[in-house]
Amino acid sequence: MSPTKVSVAIGAGSNLGDRESHLRSALRSLDPILADARCGGLYESMPLGGGRQPPYLNTVFVGRTHLDPEPLLAVLKFLELRAGRRRGPRWSSRPLDLDLLLYGREERNTPELTLPHPGLRVRAFVLAPLADVAPGLRLPPDGATVESLLAAAESLSELRTRAWREGPGAGSIG
Repeated sequence: MSPTKVSVAIGAGSNLGDRESHLRSALRSLDPILADARCGGLYESMPLGGGRQPPYLNTVFVGRTHLDPEPLLAVLKFLELRAGRRRGPRWSSRPLDLDLLLYGREERNTPELTLPHPGLRVRAFVLAPLADVAPGLRLPPDGATVESLLAAAESLSELRTRAWREGPGAGSIG
């Protein structure tokens, strides 16, 4: 484990079953390892890769953790499996998809993990909820802000904002 807590951002999405419940459950499960956690709003988007699939419900969780990137990624993959995700073709439907978007200012590119997440800078369905809780956050490697990247995102007009049925709401966990 890291000796100090590191700021992280985790993208969360679901397009099968009770999408919001899957996201809420993941958030609760991360509580023991994600200090000072905050959650973005909910955004509905069409799935990447085309095909006939239900729309995704997306949000972002931010907080601080003692876990190193690989153990944190292992927790995220475990939570996906526990929610019923089965490995299949890329871009397939899933009850829960969790991506480690940022781990401090760390940059890495291994077969298991790329940081920052390769889609972070261009995906409105990730940038919008991240902007809810950290609009001025500067992303590696160039320090571009979440807010500026969101303004330039091409698919921004395709997002639909959804309200949480009850809590956690943007900015809070609970």
